[in-house]
Amino acid sequence: MNDTDTTVAQRSLTLLGLGDMGSALARTWLAAGHSLTIWNRTASKAHSLAAEQGAAGAVTVAASPAEAVAANRLVVVCLLDDASVGSALDGVDLTGKDLVNLTTGTPAEARRRAAWSEARGARFVDGGIMGTPVMIGAPEAGGYVFYSGSRALFDTHRAVLEVPAVGRFVGEDPGHAALHDVALLSAMYGLFAGISHAFALVEGEEGIAPKDLAPLLSEWLGAMGFFVGNAAERLTSRDFTTGVVSNLAMQVAGSGTLLRTAEEQGVSAELIAPYFALMRRRLAADEAAHAAEDTAGAITLLKRAG
Repeated sequence: MNDTDTTVAQRSLTLLGLGDMGSALARTWLAAGHSLTIWNRTASKAHSLAAEQGAAGAVTVAASPAEAVAANRLVVVCLLDDASVGSALDGVDLTGKDLVNLTTGTPAEARRRAAWSEARGARFVDGGIMGTPVMIGAPEAGGYVFYSGSRALFDTHRAVLEVPAVGRFVGEDPGHAALHDVALLSAMYGLFAGISHAFALVEGEEGIAPKDLAPLLSEWLGAMGFFVGNAAERLTSRDFTTGVVSNLAMQVAGSGTLLRTAEEQGVSAELIAPYFALMRRRLAADEAAHAAEDTAGAITLLKRAG
């Protein structure tokens, strides 16, 4: 089979893993008319999925990962972790296969898995799914998948891979999909931390209902979205002082009010205190040099040497 095949290669694939995300992927491909060979460590899940489909699509339940992999050129893996991928594919013949790993992992794990796959005769692409299972097959939900690794593999199977969610290819370094994935998720959890702290401040406060704070909070966070582009520009230029509106010295001074308010309200500052500590460390390192900076300069302290 070569890269120009557009029939079987584009309509049939193998999927290993039927957890919540794997099952969502499977149902979306089947609903679009694709044929699936599926395998899951707990076989009952695979048989249950096959039984529920009826005439919606062709499903073959494989007895082993080796049998599933042998059935199709395109093999998508969506398991618990990288160790699970290694365990499932240990000893399986991957010669001539196109392996797409949608298992959440680290950049280093993706790079090692790419080398491991290529040594076994397979092309490899790693993927990072930006969405929850309910967002799969629902374009309006805004979910998508980062892909990195073999560009030829991605281009060959892009139409199939984009059935569940739009794909965004972020480079031939196999680790870049995972890095993009984790970077965005890390920002998300930081946002969740700030939101959680804000609600904790007003929790139980007479006259301030969480549902009344919610629209104000959403509006404010949207207005502060400029920081993303601003930080990117400053990290690129290394200019942290031009056009600064609210400088580091002022931000550090103001952080005391936020911490005292938390104490008065009986709220732990554990979710926001680390960021304030980082700003103070940046200022203390050289107050004369950093006082007039934007707070984006504090980002440089997070990168460890070596």
